[in-house]
Amino acid sequence: MVSLVATRQLPAELEILAERIVYAMRKEAAIYTAPSVAPKIVLDTVVFTLIIDPCNQLPGYEGVWRNANNDRCGILMINSDNSFYAEYDLFCPHPRDERWFVEMVTAWGRDETLRCEAKLIPRL
Repeated sequence: MVSLVATRQLPAELEILAERIVYAMRKEAAIYTAPSVAPKIVLDTVVFTLIIDPCNQLPGYEGVWRNANNDRCGILMINSDNSFYAEYDLFCPHPRDERWFVEMVTAWGRDETLRCEAKLIPRL
């Protein structure tokens, strides 16, 4: 992909899709985090870059969330065919099962199809 320009805004039709993705990720993260450590996954803080798919020359968007230290803590990719992939780092112990550590929450799909899950890893 060739990146063109950074922007905070998406076209209106993609804004609705992005809001659905973020809502699903927030809902999934709430299941796997304690309320006091739940991340603030919000669309307003994503910085998008317009990218051009070299195969079909159509535009897509790559969004990046950054934390207070300016470290990347999540991504939201929306491709030219309206398929998408998103992930957001949680890095917290499982709130109800001490055997697990919650690494991240991910979402993927296309158009109306949306799947979301948390990635758990064994706690050492």
